[in-house]
Amino acid sequence: MTAMAPGLPVRSGVGFWFDGYRSMLRFETKSLRRYLTLGVVVQVLMGAGMALMYGYYFGDLTPVQQTFIVTGIPALALVPVGFAMVPASIMDHKIRNTYDYVWSLPVPRAASAAATFTIFTALAIPGAVAAIVIATMIYDIDLQVSWLVIPAILLTSAMATSVGYALGHVIPEPRITNLITNLVIFLVLLFSPIVVPIEQFPDWWASVQRVLPFWHMSVVVRDGLTDGLVTDAANSYLVLTGWTVFAWAAAGWVVARRR
Repeated sequence: MTAMAPGLPVRSGVGFWFDGYRSMLRFETKSLRRYLTLGVVVQVLMGAGMALMYGYYFGDLTPVQQTFIVTGIPALALVPVGFAMVPASIMDHKIRNTYDYVWSLPVPRAASAAATFTIFTALAIPGAVAAIVIATMIYDIDLQVSWLVIPAILLTSAMATSVGYALGHVIPEPRITNLITNLVIFLVLLFSPIVVPIEQFPDWWASVQRVLPFWHMSVVVRDGLTDGLVTDAANSYLVLTGWTVFAWAAAGWVVARRR
C-alpha cells in the first residue's frame, strides 16, 4: 500500500511507477552518498587485498591455483556490498527513525525497493571488475573471458543485493542484523570454497556449501572467466536464481504487511 494524503486522488499505472522509481533513485542516492564511494573502496580492498593475502598464506601456487584465486575474487568482492552494505543502509534508516518515513512516501513500494536494488547492484559491479583486474595483475594470469561473465556478474550481484535487502527488512532489530551480516562475512572469508576447490572441504561442509549461495557465486563467475575449469555451471545458475526469488519473496512479504 502507498500512503496518500486525504482527499488526493490515488495514482496508479506504469507512468506513476516509473515516476516513483526515478524519485526514489534520487532520494536514495542522496541519502546513501557517504556509502557509495566507501563501498567501491571496500570491494576493491577486500577483493584484491585478499587475493594478495591468499598468496602469502598458500606460498608457491601452481597456475591452476592462481586462476582459482583470481576467478574467485569477484564473488568475494560482491559480498560486502550485498551482505553488509545493503542491510547496513536499511539499519541506518531504522536507527535514525526514518524507516517508516520512507514507506510513507507517495510512491509505489515496489518502486522504492527497485531503486535501492538498482543503486547497490550498480555499486557492486565496478568494484568487482576492479578487483578482477587488480588480482589478474598480481598473479599475471591470462583469463579466457567469454560473454558468460556478464550474466554471471549480474546474477551474483543481484542475488547478493537481494538477500542483503531481505535481511535488512525481515529482521526487525538492527543489532541482530549487524551480528548476522558480520557472521556472513566471517564465514565467507574463512570457510567458503570461493578461492579453493570445494573438494578440499569436508563432505558435510561441502554439502552445506552446495545449498548456500557463496560457492555458486564463484562457479558462475569462474565459468565466464575460464575455459574448461568449470563443468556444471547450470546448476549454480539455478541455485542463485532460487536464492534471489526467495529473498524478494521474503522482503515483499514484510514490506506488504507494513501499514
